[in-house]
Amino acid sequence: MKRRGPTWIAVLGVQVVVAAAFATAYEVSSPLSKEVLREEWSLQDPFEPVPIPRTTPLRVEPLYDRPDLVSDEDLAAVLDQVQPRFEKERLSPNHVEHALRTWGVGATFQNPAVMSGAEMTAYLTDHARFSQAWSEETAPLVQERPTGIAINWGRIAGASVHHDHWLASLTEAGAHLETPVYGPSRYESSLYDVVQESLRDFRLDERETEWTAMSFGLWIPPTRSWKGGDGRYMSFDLIARRLMRGQKELGVCSGTHRVYSLMLLVRLDDEFHILSETARTEVWTYLESVRDAITHSQFEDGHWPTNWWAGAAALEDPRDDPLYKVVITTGHHLEWLAIAPTELHPPEENIRKGMEWIIATTKSQTLKEIRSRYTFFSHVGAALALWRNVRPADFWRDWEATHPFDAEREAIRAAAEPAEVETESAH
Repeated sequence: MKRRGPTWIAVLGVQVVVAAAFATAYEVSSPLSKEVLREEWSLQDPFEPVPIPRTTPLRVEPLYDRPDLVSDEDLAAVLDQVQPRFEKERLSPNHVEHALRTWGVGATFQNPAVMSGAEMTAYLTDHARFSQAWSEETAPLVQERPTGIAINWGRIAGASVHHDHWLASLTEAGAHLETPVYGPSRYESSLYDVVQESLRDFRLDERETEWTAMSFGLWIPPTRSWKGGDGRYMSFDLIARRLMRGQKELGVCSGTHRVYSLMLLVRLDDEFHILSETARTEVWTYLESVRDAITHSQFEDGHWPTNWWAGAAALEDPRDDPLYKVVITTGHHLEWLAIAPTELHPPEENIRKGMEWIIATTKSQTLKEIRSRYTFFSHVGAALALWRNVRPADFWRDWEATHPFDAEREAIRAAAEPAEVETESAH
């Protein structure tokens, strides 16, 4: 005998009960929940452009000028090492982003083989320039979307390695909000459109939020919260707590870049009050824990290991870190300390030893070794300039006025390069 299925009357009855339950739930829900549901039912885009009250990004200024830690000669030697001497074919956007972040959009050099700030900006923002370095099979760096302009990112050829790193780099480099951004077929967009698309598609569960925090922090204050593309409200409180979540070692750059981003948010909060009092206290406590860890984890020669977060325990069982990882860790700590108040500093002797190690290590590298690990050493140049309270491009322009480019010296340095240098992992 066949089993009888439910009658249409029974099915209709179930549907009526479900609809009634849903209607009841809707009536007792909060106004915000109702708004989200209405947007989803109508397929309306919930995102509203966030006001950007400035045409050039904010800049968190360093707090010190310490020629006793970084002499003019040492700063010049390090900046000479990290000039953007790049091969044009298959030029990594990641390298250009790091160089532009360090040198700024207005950087100029007497060496004709070095990319200027204007050339680096054009490479990152103009698909026509980018396509000259890559084959047609490479996905465009500038991505055209129905909702705006995004940046292709990930560990693939021709892409920016980290989400929002492109945006953070142009922002820290001082790019104007109306800087043109040319896609493969769209020519009317600007950096403004990239900022808004990033605000639209940001999600708190992303793996990397370090550069998003910096980008938003340098453009949108005094705005503290906004609605994202999924209808959820975002805020600097939420971003700060996302940065502090989990083990210190698991963030980008051995956990050091999140420290810089958090310190930047605190400095911005000093002026624009973008954090709640509770969130600011949480961030400050986190930074104090970082200070205490690096006070006790520094090696006698001055470097910090990748497990700096372990404090004194890092010295008891030393890691066999490759050089580039030690440069990452030491350089990044010196960088965030340059914008941190003294209450968050380890003893000055720690800072001095770190400076001595990073300067000597950077100066000892050949040009080819620097080029193969450029992203890591670029942070050294940025950190040292911060400690001298000067922008690298400004210092270098003045330095070259009395120390002109020597083409013969450059040729001798290039000729002395080793045949092969191992390229380290991307940062």
